[in-house]
Amino acid sequence: LATIPAELQATVNIVSRQTGIVSGLPVLPIVFEMLPGSVSWSLLLSDGDTVQRGTVLASITGPVRSLLTGERTVLNFMTHLSGIASRTAEFVERVRGTNAIILDTRKTLPGYRLLQKYAVRCGGGTNHRMGLFDGILIKDNHLAARGEANCAAAVAAARGFMASLDAKAKIEIEVDSLQQLRDALQEQPEIVLLDNMPVEMLREAVAIRNENGPKTLLEASGGVTLQTVRTIAETGVERISVGSLTHSSPALDLGFDWPW
Repeated sequence: LATIPAELQATVNIVSRQTGIVSGLPVLPIVFEMLPGSVSWSLLLSDGDTVQRGTVLASITGPVRSLLTGERTVLNFMTHLSGIASRTAEFVERVRGTNAIILDTRKTLPGYRLLQKYAVRCGGGTNHRMGLFDGILIKDNHLAARGEANCAAAVAAARGFMASLDAKAKIEIEVDSLQQLRDALQEQPEIVLLDNMPVEMLREAVAIRNENGPKTLLEASGGVTLQTVRTIAETGVERISVGSLTHSSPALDLGFDWPW
C-alpha cells in the first residue's frame, strides 16, 4: 500500500530457476481468489510435469498490490511441494528397473500431511499409511512396551484385534534382526519392515522370506539416501521407505518474474 499505486496492473510469471518436478499449482487460484481486485491466471503446466531452469509455470494478471500480497504464500507452498516431488523423482529414477517402489512415511509437518504426500505422488512415489487409521504397523516401541520381543505373538494379537472389529487392514511389523524376521514370518504378516539393516543382511532377509514366507512383502527403511537406494533395491526388497522425502527435501527454487 505504501509503494504501489492502487491502479497499477501487470502480468507476472512464475518461473523455475532449477530443474525439477512441479507440485502445488492448484494452490495458486485458491490464494488469489481471496485477494482484492480482479485477478486472472493461466496454469501452463500440470503437477508432476518436469521443469527446466527458465520454464514458465503460470502467468497471473491483476492489480500489482494483490499479486505482491499473494506472492510469498504461493511460492512457499509451491517451492516446498515441488521440492518434495523433485527429490522423490530422483529416488524413483535410482531404483528404475528393480522391483522396489519408493514410499513416504508419517514424518510430515503437522497439518501438511495431505499436501506433502500428494507431492510425493507427483514425483512418482507411493504413499505409505496416511495415518494410524489405515494400516497396523507394529513398531519396535510397541514390542518394547509389551515387555517382550516376540514378533509372532504381536502379529497374532493384531490379527485378533482386527477380527474382533470384523475389519480388514494390512499388518506390518518392524524388525531389526534376522531372528525377529523368522519369528514374525510364522504369522505371515503382509509386510515386514527391515529397520536399518546393512545390505548383506537385507539380502539374507530376502532369502529367508523367499523360503519361509513368500507372500510377505519386505520393506527397507532407515537412513536411505540417493547414494544407497539403488544397492538396497537390488537386494530384492519390494518396498523402500524414505522419511527424508517429507521432512528434509530442499525447496525447488521458483520466483515471480515481471515483464520489465
